[in-house]
Amino acid sequence: MFGHARGNKGETDPHLAVNMRVRVYPGTDAESPGVIVEDYGEMDAQPVDLGGKHFADPARRWAVVLDSGNLVFADTDDLVPE
Repeated sequence: MFGHARGNKGETDPHLAVNMRVRVYPGTDAESPGVIVEDYGEMDAQPVDLGGKHFADPARRWAVVLDSGNLVFADTDDLVPE
């Protein structure tokens, strides 16, 4: 399954896809490498319940498993391909 990000102009951006290695939050102290595991597409933002926990922040476009083993959710602007 491959997903494509939408660029700021609303065009399909083939630079991000499921199973692709990326860096999350590049250029910050939180920068981390990982792999995209899910593309939630252009869904309306809404709170998420996951594993019995409620996340008040809206759902993000991409689910990324970091090399540390943690799972993070990020917007397209938070990712760069490795």
